[in-house]
Order: sequence, then C-alpha cells, then structure tokens
Amino acid sequence: MAVKIMIKRRVPEDKVQELMPLLDQMRSMASKQSGYIYGETMKSLDAPEEYLVISTWRSLADWEGWAKSPQRLSLQEKIDHIIGFQTEYHAYEH
Repeated sequence: MAVKIMIKRRVPEDKVQELMPLLDQMRSMASKQSGYIYGETMKSLDAPEEYLVISTWRSLADWEGWAKSPQRLSLQEKIDHIIGFQTEYHAYEH
C-alpha cells in the first residue's frame, strides 16, 4: 500500500536561497531510491516560512529505508543546521 510522507520545515526568509539547492539535491537522491513514486514541495500562503513536502512511496518500508540511509541523514543534518529548526515527518496511508 502506498504511503504519503509529509515533511514540514520552517525556513527563515534569509535562508531560502541557501536551502533550495540542498532540497533539490535531496529530491534528486530520493527519486533514485527503491519505492519512490513522486514528491512535491509547497510554500504556505498563510505562513510564508513554512514549507511542506509531500512524498509518495510504494511502502512505509521503502520510505524508512531511505529516511535512515547515511547519505540522506547527512544531507538532512545540513538542512536542519541551515534553517535552525528540526524537520517534522508524518506518514499517512494512501
């Protein structure tokens, strides 16, 4: 059963330019992972610092394999350091 992963980040306006190449790199790497189906990034109209990524995976195990991979964890650490906030994750059945 497919799952949707909601990834929420608060990005200070002065960090957007620095962050976007890392998010592009993260998406590129994710797209090559087993079970990855699709992803999209949205910016909140109500809270401009809030970004939401909706990532679709074939299974929760596929997502977890990617989420725990050393290459992803390393990049995620850089992202959280730049934005100064911890990224939030929530998984949903589709």
